[in-house]
Amino acid sequence: MNKKFKIILIILLTIILIFGITNLYNYIRIKNAKIEVTLKDDMTAEFNSNVKVSDYITSINGKIIKDYKINTTELGIKNVEFDFINDDNIKVKYNYELNVVDTIKPVIWLNNSYSARKNSDIDLTKSILCGDNYDSNPKCYIEGDYDLTKEGNYPLVFKAEDNSGNVNEVNFTLSVYEPVSNSSSNVKKEESHTYFSDILKNYKNENTKVGLDISQWQGDIDFDKLKNAGVEFLIIRLGGTKGKKGDYFLDDNFKKNMEGAKKANIPVGVYFYSYSTSSKKAIKDAKWVLKQIKGYDIDLPISFDWEEWGSFNEYHLSFFGLTSMANDFLKTIEDKGYKGMLYSSKSYLEKIWLDTKYDIWLAHYTDKTDYEKKYKMWQLCSDGKVDGIDGNVDIDILYE
Repeated sequence: MNKKFKIILIILLTIILIFGITNLYNYIRIKNAKIEVTLKDDMTAEFNSNVKVSDYITSINGKIIKDYKINTTELGIKNVEFDFINDDNIKVKYNYELNVVDTIKPVIWLNNSYSARKNSDIDLTKSILCGDNYDSNPKCYIEGDYDLTKEGNYPLVFKAEDNSGNVNEVNFTLSVYEPVSNSSSNVKKEESHTYFSDILKNYKNENTKVGLDISQWQGDIDFDKLKNAGVEFLIIRLGGTKGKKGDYFLDDNFKKNMEGAKKANIPVGVYFYSYSTSSKKAIKDAKWVLKQIKGYDIDLPISFDWEEWGSFNEYHLSFFGLTSMANDFLKTIEDKGYKGMLYSSKSYLEKIWLDTKYDIWLAHYTDKTDYEKKYKMWQLCSDGKVDGIDGNVDIDILYE
């Protein structure tokens, strides 16, 4: 063995020895590190709640390195692991168990009365919205007797139970009626209108823009007149599908409306009317939308519009599933550089949709909305009148 090799061997052995001693020292140091963590008495979290690691710790002898949000989208016992630096500046690991539970009652979309035409074949458990935040198939049933072939008022109870055992019930009166012919029904009622000029005067400021959302139902539009009337943006219907399993279709006036808006130099966004039944379908819808808008300058958000509330029970969606579906559509849109937005009315935003990170397009037909959460755009009427469109149109306020 030559001298040079001996020196290299000695150096390697020295390094291994130092490395081993260091590791042993750190092992002993960590093993004997002082850990003093006191947990809360209640170690439960509501399904899909916004909780962090530290929310279940009442005291700790150090500082948590990453106080992350805990995933609470699955029920049951969840092991929560984290690292912290203790008071002796030693990095240690700790874990605790958290029980994710669902204590939220199902929603029954029903007032204290409900009317049905005599001899109709209506199924009340399908026509009355009954849904749950977690359970996609809550048990929905009616207690009490009624006869749709006989006029009368029937006192009933609508009950809903989810698979976590949460129960909701609504007492209501079913009124079975015989339609009567009324000659006065042929008298044309005078229509009321909301004039765009008034909305512009009352709502336009340095932080807002006033515009419209349009589709084929507005017919042929004079975009120069819209521009002269002060219309600052347009949200244009792109299209949708023909029902849950139907083919995709473009709005009959989509191309014409996009070209007219561009020529008049009016910024545009688009919306897609969805019949999606799953996240997989919603992602497919988003990809179709992206394909249709190629070649167009989209200045404003692309909106997801799902409004199948009258047949909601048939979709077998939980509110979490519904919101996840919309989120997946909007994520697919934003991954391609566009801005996404969720459209819905105030009541459904408050009672059905769960919180989302995406912008909200609020529909609430009133002079002053009392919707308390954040929203990017407000559709305040559907009876709007503006020079350039012959019929009614929705008017919207966009907040900068």
